[in-house]
Amino acid sequence: LAKHPEIKALMKPDYNLIWVVVLMVLAQFTAFYLVKDLDWKWVVFWAYVFGSCISHSMTLAIHEISHNSAFGNSKAMWNRLFGIFANLPLGLPYSISFKRYHMDHHRYLGGDGIDVDIPTNFEGWFFCTRFRKFIWIVLQPFFYAIRPLCINPKPITRLEIINLLAQLTFDVVIYYLWGVKSIFYMLAGSVLGLGLHPISGHFIAEHYMFLKGHETYSYYGPLNLLTFNVGYHNEHHDFPNIPGKSLPLVKKIAAEYYDNLPQYNSWIKVLYDFVMDDTISPYSRMKRQLKGEVKQD
Repeated sequence: LAKHPEIKALMKPDYNLIWVVVLMVLAQFTAFYLVKDLDWKWVVFWAYVFGSCISHSMTLAIHEISHNSAFGNSKAMWNRLFGIFANLPLGLPYSISFKRYHMDHHRYLGGDGIDVDIPTNFEGWFFCTRFRKFIWIVLQPFFYAIRPLCINPKPITRLEIINLLAQLTFDVVIYYLWGVKSIFYMLAGSVLGLGLHPISGHFIAEHYMFLKGHETYSYYGPLNLLTFNVGYHNEHHDFPNIPGKSLPLVKKIAAEYYDNLPQYNSWIKVLYDFVMDDTISPYSRMKRQLKGEVKQD
């Protein structure tokens, strides 16, 4: 910032995010209606080909909202409620809890017992062969759901209860209107999109040490168009209060800080390399023993 103070001008809400999220919710709502009378094979097909992409993209919209990118820091509650709305087509309550744990990830990156992005010791010990690592990728959404309860359980908040009740109400309405195929499409899209899917390469690409000494990596490929530029991950951790829309400008302005860092060009290759490289496993993360006072959400 001392060298490039113009970056401060990028620290403002991205109001376009609001309309993009609304359109994504409407797209999935339309899809719930369209799949209700399809054969099961086509429900599964569209859940993976279309629903999974929208669902995974929506989790990254929720990531943006968790940083108050939709309405700004001055309207934090608006962001929380909008996150609950964005959560609806995913089928399972996620938004409020994600925000609480994700802020810890930024404050205490790699913090042992705090950062639940770090795999458990069991994951590192068991998923150590190529086949088991492949299964671990398939099951990623389950580990991301269970891991906080094992590593750093937190008391349930009022907003999390609201998130849960809103989600259950929405799911019941969809089932009542259009039946089990629409519910299956919704839930399957979320599970498939966060598991064995090209976009899921970002889970591993962001912080797994394929090169010793480098714990955060950026990806500058085309899938950033579907993921709110989450691939610009070094830039995001440097400036978490800048919306994803503006992170390419950060890289452009401060190119001397980012251009020479190790980076990825393909999330699919990241998944392949993770499975096939015997030196990489869920253990391949930087873990820190935190000292001093720890403040969590």
